Amino acid sequence: MTQGAHRTPGRRTVLGAAGAAVLGASTVLPTGAAQAAEAKGTGRGYRSLPVPTVIAHRGASGYRPEHTLGSYQLALDMGAHVIEQDLVPTKDGHLVCRHENDITGTTDVADRPEFASRRTTKSVDGTSLTGWFTEDFTLAELKTLRAKERIPGTRQENTLYDGRWEIPTFEEVLRWAEREGRRRGREVWLHVETKHPTYFRSLGLGLEERLARLLRRYGRHRADSPTFLQSFEPTSMRRMAKLVATPRVVLLWTPDDRPWDFREAGDPRTVADLITPEGLAWIASYAQGIGPLLDLVIPKDKDGRLGEPTTLVRDAHAEGLILHPYTHRNENTFLPADFRRGTDPAAYGDSFGALKKYLATGIDGIFSDNPDTALLAAQDFRTG
Repeated sequence: MTQGAHRTPGRRTVLGAAGAAVLGASTVLPTGAAQAAEAKGTGRGYRSLPVPTVIAHRGASGYRPEHTLGSYQLALDMGAHVIEQDLVPTKDGHLVCRHENDITGTTDVADRPEFASRRTTKSVDGTSLTGWFTEDFTLAELKTLRAKERIPGTRQENTLYDGRWEIPTFEEVLRWAEREGRRRGREVWLHVETKHPTYFRSLGLGLEERLARLLRRYGRHRADSPTFLQSFEPTSMRRMAKLVATPRVVLLWTPDDRPWDFREAGDPRTVADLITPEGLAWIASYAQGIGPLLDLVIPKDKDGRLGEPTTLVRDAHAEGLILHPYTHRNENTFLPADFRRGTDPAAYGDSFGALKKYLATGIDGIFSDNPDTALLAAQDFRTG
């Protein structure tokens, strides 16, 4: 089998996954932006989502360039329960969907001579980066660019779609979600991340207030809204808790990582401190969930093979927190060593085997670049 022969999801696979998702999906009818802003809410909330919940990581980014309307649409068509967006600002204060403010690898900006002088070097959260950055462009300028595949060496087929879509604003995504919700007769759930919030606040481009205004405008500011907010910086979620009631999730990286807002504030705590019962209780005082690296749920040994699960699921649930770990991907290069197949790092490995191990820990959901695969694994888990 060639590399490409098993990367594009077949029609039966997509329809099967979508059907499985629809059986457990919310059937609440959405309202328009103006009506939703005055409505009392559905009263269902995130506890109504199927468990395990499949969150499309940057959309169906295993099959389309990430954070494009094409990627979001495919994920929704596959049946993903929640679609993720990462938000960064433009120079004139608009929120756009990009994984990073450095757009060198995700757009065609490097090929645009009119923007050659914008190439620069910056320090973002302590890391020196050279390239082009959203905060140096107006929205009108960004809209002249086209999105492209971020990791073309691994996802060669995705390059077919290079240039097809522009960078979406978050407001455009909210409007898309409304349209799709009306068409499908159910809410479209979003998982929205504030990227580098301390960095952007230092530039006068604070994310939280801008995000809160949009959430209120589109009726996604309540505790039962079909939306999660998330950030690697706990301070951002604490700030959002004062602005809206939308459910909040704290993202967690490696145990030795110290969130950037902690570094800036002189807070000595690391992720290892936050995943203790005491740390989780502190998170539960302002958030409803955590998004841990999968390695925090099941660590890998020195050979990259899965070990024994930690107590994180049990400890988080004891504090009433849900867990949405990240990120499942089908390719060998991203899988634990014991689930890789063959020697091609870009080929698919035993993705279902790895998902079975992760879901067995009791996690409430999982981020996946391949939502069709994760949906089938979740169906197996629920019926097995």
